Amino acid sequence: MTFTLFRDTAVPRVKKDTGDATLSGDPVQHAELKFTGHDDTVKSGIWDCTAGAFRADYDGITEFCHVLEGGATITTDTGETYEVAAGDAFVMAAGLRTTWTVPHYIKKHFVICAVD
Repeated sequence: MTFTLFRDTAVPRVKKDTGDATLSGDPVQHAELKFTGHDDTVKSGIWDCTAGAFRADYDGITEFCHVLEGGATITTDTGETYEVAAGDAFVMAAGLRTTWTVPHYIKKHFVICAVD
């Protein structure tokens, strides 16, 4: 058993490779992986991104997010649009396909669970 207090973790802030997911602008994404457990099926940490638009598909994972700063517009492939801002919490289920549009900056806490 472990207890992980995020403020006590000294992990690197890693720039994510967005590959061909970028749709517009130059969104720069970083992640700090604070916890990995259950044979790497659960991950948690802090993620942030600068302005731009990009694709994010949730194949094989479900993700809980709590926005800490800034905001974004998230549009699903089925046309639903969600405005998220600091204080909002939400879950994106496995199989969801999204486009994120970040007007300025967003920072969130995330918990990702692998699903079959």
